[in-house]
Amino acid sequence: MKNIVARNYKIICSIFFLLFLCGGSSYAEKSAEAKNSGEKPRIVNIINFIRLLEPRDAAITQDVLYQTVVNQLEMMKKYKLGGTFLLQYDALMDSRYQKLLKGLPKGFEVGAWWEIPQPLVEKAGLKWRGRYPWDWHANVGFSIGYTPEEREKLVDVYMKNFKNIYGYYPKSVGSWFIDEHTLNYMYKKYGIVASCNCRDQIGTDGYTLWGGYWNQAYYPSKKNMFMPAQNEKNQIPVPVFRMLGSDPVRQYDDGLGKEIQGVATLEPAFHHDGGGDSTWVDWYFNEFLNGACMNFAYVQAGQENSFTWERISKGFEIQMKLFANLKDENKIKIETLSETGKWFRKNYKLTPATSVTVLNGLKGDTKKTVWFDSRFYRANILWENGTLRFRDIHLFDERLPSDYLTEKVTTSNCAFYTLPFIDGHQWSTDSQRAGLRLKAVVNGKEILLEGSKPVVDDSKKDKLHISWPLKNIAGNFVIDFDERGMQMKLESKTSVNWFLDFTTADSVRLPFTKISSNRIDCKFKELDYHVDVNKGSISVPGKETVYRLAPAKGIISLDFSKR
Repeated sequence: MKNIVARNYKIICSIFFLLFLCGGSSYAEKSAEAKNSGEKPRIVNIINFIRLLEPRDAAITQDVLYQTVVNQLEMMKKYKLGGTFLLQYDALMDSRYQKLLKGLPKGFEVGAWWEIPQPLVEKAGLKWRGRYPWDWHANVGFSIGYTPEEREKLVDVYMKNFKNIYGYYPKSVGSWFIDEHTLNYMYKKYGIVASCNCRDQIGTDGYTLWGGYWNQAYYPSKKNMFMPAQNEKNQIPVPVFRMLGSDPVRQYDDGLGKEIQGVATLEPAFHHDGGGDSTWVDWYFNEFLNGACMNFAYVQAGQENSFTWERISKGFEIQMKLFANLKDENKIKIETLSETGKWFRKNYKLTPATSVTVLNGLKGDTKKTVWFDSRFYRANILWENGTLRFRDIHLFDERLPSDYLTEKVTTSNCAFYTLPFIDGHQWSTDSQRAGLRLKAVVNGKEILLEGSKPVVDDSKKDKLHISWPLKNIAGNFVIDFDERGMQMKLESKTSVNWFLDFTTADSVRLPFTKISSNRIDCKFKELDYHVDVNKGSISVPGKETVYRLAPAKGIISLDFSKR
């Protein structure tokens, strides 16, 4: 009798957990969404990176930083979760961290965190230029602040000391950004298999990374670590995973018109609509589990020790407890960064197409979004107030070199970009949001087409199919993405005069150099590029509309792969 009661109690608890995870929606509805996405791995890397000191706050002592790592490790062990600890050089050389991290159980790994502190610079025979023993300015605390030859010296010193301590070279190396010369050198000489870099952001800590492969992972160009390569011969064969788990809906629009964005990420230090907020975390992972992802879904969890245990402990435990449950239910894979890197290399010779899909709102929000990425471009659609807007399209081109390929940065800030075609952040203000909007002429008037919840299907290999049921006319708007471009059509039993208009905020500098009937030519950072309209036509109907896309035989087809 006791066993029957206990078993029933476990079943009831499991049901309540599933309902809680689904955020109030019916389990049948969630199962239907999950079926759309197929059996695609959902991978979580718990990556904590370690600094020896934090000069920005006197209260954050070396003891506070060390104890933060101790607590992170203990909690991961408590919930039987493995992960990755990445060491900055000064922490690598500290005896307490060596003792703590040597002999970690199976499922853990130790790797390198590639910020450059004073001891590493001086050990490499170079002059330290920082304000503190660790300085976060781009020209001091990161590899781009050094010449290519100096970068190799810094790598050699780190790798030699790491091997002396642990008996092997690290397989994983992470940083907010690593230059392409350093990354390729680490691969060729020391055999690293995976790296990670910062999410897309504008101005945070003085670092801008904008227009990149949104989340998941990519093979970078040999000329530019932020730019996905299009060909195997021109890529560094080390997958770079995007960090921090950005909010797919809110992060992009944060800070419009400002020099610095805020933070809406999985980081447990952020307690409002972020990784320290249980409601946000449950919403994020519900979409993570059920959203169409094409090949695989990925997120990096964990936190740098600079935020301290006092600030991150609540959110860290919320996440670890959830991960343990999801792992036990075989819904996610918990892996080290190098394990995921090896899996990626085994499965993909070139950067694959992936997607991030959010079809259910947070706290009553009705916004929905889909991010699509391939080796040629990224695109984002936002549904808001019943309407559709292409919020972002950036093209990837391995020909564009990084500003830091051969030269070192001399300023405290840095910037990495890809090629803009639609930029709903940089070309917007709070009152004028740039984007490509779906319209039609109804009863002699131009109107925005409105619809209900889109259906997103990734069941066909390397293709993403979106069908959006319309409300103010009878029909569905259909979008098909593949790695080279996208095709759009409006399925209706009646004839509809539909089109898409691209508008921006006033007085925005745009990259377009020529708009013709079937091609848009662009120039950014002295590189010429273009987008072809294979089906349909382009026009410029007036001053307020930058360009209009109209269908030919009911179809608009854009090619983002021609170079």
